[in-house]
Amino acid sequence: MGIVAWIVVGLVAGWLASQIMRGHGYGLIGDLALGLVGAVFGGWLYGLVASPAELSGLFGSIIVATIGAIVLIALARLFGRRSGSER
Repeated sequence: MGIVAWIVVGLVAGWLASQIMRGHGYGLIGDLALGLVGAVFGGWLYGLVASPAELSGLFGSIIVATIGAIVLIALARLFGRRSGSER
């Protein structure tokens, strides 16, 4: 997949993850950045647990990237609350 396709997948994944993970968001840019990082994280994580042939193509990439972005948003919220509660 080319770099432009990865960017598009990451942007879509970030938007989907922000819609799924309701609550306060990180803004458009923050959600999209989490989607891009989530695409990389989700691809790495998926490579550890499954065969690459199971989910392939654009749709599979969006699913994996969205799951990665959801995990990152959940972690960001978890650590954001912890650092905010110590003040």
